[in-house]
Amino acid sequence: MRLYFLRHGRADWPEWTKSDDERPLTERGKKEMRQVAKFLVRLKVKPDLIVTSPLPRASQTAQIAAVQLKTKLREDETLKPGFGMSELRTVLKRHHLKILMLVGHEPDFTDVISALTGACLKLSKGGVGLIDVDPEAEKGKLLWLFPPKFARKRKS
Repeated sequence: MRLYFLRHGRADWPEWTKSDDERPLTERGKKEMRQVAKFLVRLKVKPDLIVTSPLPRASQTAQIAAVQLKTKLREDETLKPGFGMSELRTVLKRHHLKILMLVGHEPDFTDVISALTGACLKLSKGGVGLIDVDPEAEKGKLLWLFPPKFARKRKS
């Protein structure tokens, strides 16, 4: 199975006084995620389903990706901060599909990708990685990992 891990976009609000769980994407974060989603279209990414954390910054990121990729979207509490290998097992049992895109948070995604692949990495805000996973063995191979700057179109 193929798993895309998409970290939510920028949600840095220095003056934010509400709960961290309520932080939405910034305007820059929305713009960057539109670029990332268009980049994924150019790469011919076509997940069967996008599953997202319900937190606003992740949900907004997933909505942007779902529109561009013309893919169904579902929220799943399991992808809230604290997501780990046991939560991944739960998500995979709920969604028996060949290609899933998960939208969530750090350091959770880096930890899960590292546990699956043995890779030493960090998934940046708005970054996306593709893992070829054997769900039974809970092992995978990192196929690629892109920070959002790869999504920016080069000026000719």
